[in-house]
Amino acid sequence: MTRNRASAKKAGATFETSIAAYLAEHVDGHIERRTKNGAKDRGDIGGLRAHGKRLVAECKDYGGRMLAGPWLKEAATERGNDEALAAIVVAKRRGVSDPGQQFVLMTLADYVAITTGTRPDEPTPA
Repeated sequence: MTRNRASAKKAGATFETSIAAYLAEHVDGHIERRTKNGAKDRGDIGGLRAHGKRLVAECKDYGGRMLAGPWLKEAATERGNDEALAAIVVAKRRGVSDPGQQFVLMTLADYVAITTGTRPDEPTPA
């Protein structure tokens, strides 16, 4: 079956919901799928935190090849829109339905921010 815009949107919503439910069960019950915010999108999952600061998660259930660079750029924009500590991309693994077995992509700066609570590319608060 060929993927069209409607089927892609439905697959994306289903994937986002499964990721949010998995994170809510295993991390924090306040995590949920976010509603869309248009030009000021703040990611697909709300309620994620590290060191008391917000994290942005962008989910991708893609039909073609993985586009890590553009997806990370989109997540970085959403991190800025949300004034969040870091951003991750959760990418669907083809043929794998278990939410816990999906890929997580991030920059090394985002990994450092999640691990330490401070972004290495921004000044340390005084």
